[in-house]
Amino acid sequence: METQINTLFHVRKDKKTTDNLFPIYLRVTINGKRFEYSTQRYVELEKWSSGLGKAKGKSEEAKKINDYLEVLTHKVFVYQKELSLAGKPINIETFKNKWLGISDDRKMILKIFQQHNDKMQKLIGKDFSEGTMDIFIRTLEHTKKFIQWKYNSNDLDINKLDYEFISEYEFWLKSVRNCSHNTTMKYLANFKKIVLICVKNGWLKRDPFFGYKMAKKTVIKEFLSKKELQVIAEKKFEIKRLEQVRDIFLFCCYTGLAYADIHKLKRSEIRLGIDGKKWIFTARKKTETLSRIPLLPVSLAILDKYAHHDSCTSTDRFLPVLSNQKMNSYLKEIADLCGIQKQLTFHVARHTFATTVTLNNGVPIETVSKMLGHTNLKTTQHYAKLLDIKISEDMQSLSERLNNENEDRKLKAI
Repeated sequence: METQINTLFHVRKDKKTTDNLFPIYLRVTINGKRFEYSTQRYVELEKWSSGLGKAKGKSEEAKKINDYLEVLTHKVFVYQKELSLAGKPINIETFKNKWLGISDDRKMILKIFQQHNDKMQKLIGKDFSEGTMDIFIRTLEHTKKFIQWKYNSNDLDINKLDYEFISEYEFWLKSVRNCSHNTTMKYLANFKKIVLICVKNGWLKRDPFFGYKMAKKTVIKEFLSKKELQVIAEKKFEIKRLEQVRDIFLFCCYTGLAYADIHKLKRSEIRLGIDGKKWIFTARKKTETLSRIPLLPVSLAILDKYAHHDSCTSTDRFLPVLSNQKMNSYLKEIADLCGIQKQLTFHVARHTFATTVTLNNGVPIETVSKMLGHTNLKTTQHYAKLLDIKISEDMQSLSERLNNENEDRKLKAI
């Protein structure tokens, strides 16, 4: 059955001009739904026939108005025919878009973002990790809320993305969402990946990020000194759970494993290495790069300690790792009991391995980078910048050596 379109011209009495004229509106009705459009024509109320839907009389002005209204009526039925020939549904939405010149092929940024995330979800464990997926989900949610805040809209045409959009998005993340600078840059970097999809597909002619600086600020990563590490290792705990968490934390300090990696570490991932000693062979959960880590005596002792732990033997795990939230909560207690002012987390353990345990003891940075599973040496080089303590110790040794030489010269001179 052919869709019926009804047209009606009427004047809006609530929009009278200062000249006592009233605007004429076109009303299109399809399946009980209406679309109204201003004809940009005006008429005196007494010269309008509401029954006929046109201007009264045969004056030149009335003729011009009625001729134009006829053109609009013809246009309505032309558009109806065009929609029908194109095989598109004829409803108030499609007609309105056709009338206003809004293309059905418009690309909307949130829709494209959601399509990207849907594809990403299906590739978890292959090309992406759960953690990466979570970050993109959060970025999409932030983008939705920003567009609602800024444009009072549920989505946005990609052609409206420009430098101002990015600047305002950064401002919103920092002010409304209270994100730090580096966290803001991370969200913007994720959003940029979606924008580049639009550019590469030819949907967007120009990258709105062009010329936009997204540099992260250098953050000093906390790590434990040799003395602090020793205090934690030698501390006697009366509460068993604190001792257990301390041991797992120390294991990470001497292997460089992140929480996610230690949580999934299986017995099968500890094998004999090229030197005939025990090594860890595991893929980092974050980057899926292979880490090969020879086990130091401290790490071996901890593994032996929990070799027959009930929760380990039943799950093929080497260590009884609790949830990240619980582990970090207990680490706070451990720090208090050990008199350490730094906030202990498993990130601190990983940083301690990179600095105090390895680089500070002369292990080449390339070796440290491979054990940490870094995909870029620059990531590891950041740790080398933190080692003022190494500079201090080296200069102290030099100072002592020079003093000894001076003392020897004085003795010889006597």
